[in-house]
Formats: sequence, C-alpha cells, structure tokens
Amino acid sequence: MYHHVKKLMYTVRVDVPDPRFGNMLLEQFGGANGELAAAMQYSVQGLNCEDPERKDLLMDIGTEELSHLEVVGSLARLHLKPLKFDREHAEADPLIAIAGGGGVNLFNSQGNPWTADYLKITGELDVDLRSNIAAEARAKIVYERLINFTTDAGTIDALQFLMTREITHMKAFSAALESMGKPRFVIGRIPPTPGLVDQFFNTSTGEGQDGEIDARGPWNSGEELQMVEAPAFQQLAGAAANGRSGAVDDRTTSSTAAPDLIEGLLVEQLADLLDAENQLVKALPGMADAARADALTSAFEQHLEQTRQHVERLKQAFNLVGATAASEPCAGMAGLVDEGNEVIEDYEAEEEDVAADLALIAAAQKVEHYEISAYGTARTMAGQAGLPEVAALLNKTLAEEEVSDNLLTQIARELMSEVRTGETKAPRRSNRRVAADGE
Repeated sequence: MYHHVKKLMYTVRVDVPDPRFGNMLLEQFGGANGELAAAMQYSVQGLNCEDPERKDLLMDIGTEELSHLEVVGSLARLHLKPLKFDREHAEADPLIAIAGGGGVNLFNSQGNPWTADYLKITGELDVDLRSNIAAEARAKIVYERLINFTTDAGTIDALQFLMTREITHMKAFSAALESMGKPRFVIGRIPPTPGLVDQFFNTSTGEGQDGEIDARGPWNSGEELQMVEAPAFQQLAGAAANGRSGAVDDRTTSSTAAPDLIEGLLVEQLADLLDAENQLVKALPGMADAARADALTSAFEQHLEQTRQHVERLKQAFNLVGATAASEPCAGMAGLVDEGNEVIEDYEAEEEDVAADLALIAAAQKVEHYEISAYGTARTMAGQAGLPEVAALLNKTLAEEEVSDNLLTQIARELMSEVRTGETKAPRRSNRRVAADGE
C-alpha cells in the first residue's frame, strides 16, 4: 500500500524562478535517468524478487524515489510558474505553457514522453542490482550538472539533497549485491568457455597518423585478462609482419620518413620531463602541507607517489630508447613551481580556507596542463619513431596526469559549491589545528 503524507520529504524553496532551468529539471522528472524511471524500475524489480530481504530493500528505495519525484516536480513547477502568465516566457516553451498550463508532465527536457523502455529489469537479482548501481551513478551526475547551471540557493540546496541520496542508494545496492556472496563475474547459471573468457581481443590497429597506440592496463592484460590479436588477424599476422608475431600492421615500424630525427627529439623531451618530474617530487610535499581541505591534501600526497612512479617510467623509457637517463633543466616547470610557492606564501595568512585552496588548485592545474601537453607530445614522438613500448609507458603516465587534473577540478567544484551554499562539507586541516591549539 502506498500512503501519501502531505509533506515533502524535503521542503522546496525557489527564490528566483527560472523557466528555462525548470525545463532542464524535467529531465529528472520524466527523463531516462529521472526519478519516475528509478521508482518504477526498483518497484517492479521488487515485485519480481523472491528474496524477502532484498525485496524490502527494492521497495523501500523505490518508494523513496516516488517521494523524490514529488520533490523534483515541486521544484520544476515553481521554476515554470512564470509560463502561466508571462507571454515572453510562454513563447520560449509553448508545449509546457499551452498544452501543460505551465506545469509539469511526464516529459523530459526535450518534450519526449516518458516510456517504460527506460527501465532495466531482467528478473535476475544480481544483474538488476548492478543496473541500479549504474542508474544511481547516472542520476548523481545529472544532479551535479543541474547544480552547475543554477545560482538559486534554495534550488541548489534541494538538488544537493537529492544528489546525496543517490550515493546513499548506490551504497545500499552495492552492499546488497556483495551480501549475496556471488563471485563478481558469475552471471546466470551457464559457465563461460574456459580460456576464451580470459582473452581480450586487440581489434584496433594503427599507429601515428593512422591511429592511436595500443594502450595496456589491467583491463586488457594482467592476472585475469590476456591481450591477444583478434581472431580475424591471427592467420594474417605472420605474413604481414614479415615473419614476426604481432598484428597485421607492424607496430615496430616508424610512421615518419625521419625516425632518427624524431628519436633524437624524443630523447630531449624525455630529459626535459625527467627534470620536471624531479622538481615536482620536491614541490608536492609543500603543496600538500599548504592545502586546507583534507581532500586536497590527499590528492597532492597521492600524486606525489604517482610522480615518483613517473620518474621510474621515464628511466625505463630512456633504457628502451637506448639512451642514458639524464635530465636537462626544465625552465617551464621551474617557473610553475616558483609560481606555486608564491601562491603558498601569499595565502599563508589567509583566513578563508576555500580561497586559499582554490588558489593552490589553480597553480597545481597549471602544472598538470604543462605535463599533459609534454607527455602527449612525447607519446606522439615515440609512436612516430616506431617505439610502441615507449609510447605505451608515456601513455600510462599521461592518463594518470589527466585523472589528477580531473580530480583537482572536482575538488574545486566542491569548494565553490560550499561558497554558494555557505555550508562547509569537507574536513579542514586548519580546523583540526585550531582545535588542537585550543586544547
């Protein structure tokens, strides 16, 4: 039985209505990743569930999603309200203003009607739980993007509440899946073909201007997976590679008319990067110590360990090229490190933690962008010089630099969200020092 309590789970407040933003909100009302889709998916899964404990979980969260639908609908309705009486606003969205009377309906932001095709229901509990985890992750990202497109404080508060509940549901679904005790990759009842199940087919080819390098990682090589040539290429590999094993195209062949020249430039680039990374190993501890938010301190400390690995990879790259691992002074990194030290000094006495951390992140991201550019150039040079193993090493570091840059962006967004809402979410190192001094 469903019982409607005449009070929102979260009291919605909109200070300044924004009809265009109200239309965006409809994505979470009648869209593919919206609250109605979630409520129906979990509730129907619950009806099908033979496990009484996990059935209770599905029905609980499915019911909560219905309450979220009411929150989103109320929020959207308040933003769309000017469409009821203001012609200029009504002309911007006649479907809502004329056909819907300025209210909400089961449409997404583009006016497409809600459909049961959005639902992922297999009747296999572990498979459905995995779908639910993915659904909550998608909804979390949608709420995050909505937050970034509004400045209305009441709206941000409500969206932050809804976004947070998505993570709570992810935790619950993940715990329920884990509690089933099934191995991660045991799906259904019929076992996969031994051997074949552990082969990752390398089905993309190309080098330099003809394509990207073959990347290596735990997703295609390691304890559980082995990279092999795609079956369509295996019989042709020998002739195409002139007797050598490998792919149809010879990945050890240079794609440039002057491989020796490119290789010489690559060695210079590696020498510059080696000095840059060594400078960063010395600079990161100071940046970690200057950070106020725990998340930022942790990011710098984690990147310090990665940077030490980057130094070792560069030495491996020198060895593969056949050159001595020697660094050349990197003036670019030296300037960026000096700029970072100036930021630390300038904001050392700053009482506002968020301002100090944002300035530090800005300096750190300049370093990341420099390294991303440098590693991208070196990787391309290695590919053109016919050195795929070197290119793979550099590509691995490049990927880690990009992840570090994205993490800093995420931390910055969270800090700026604190400024908008006035709520401090992340623990502060400065707060702990004040408490210790007080004791």
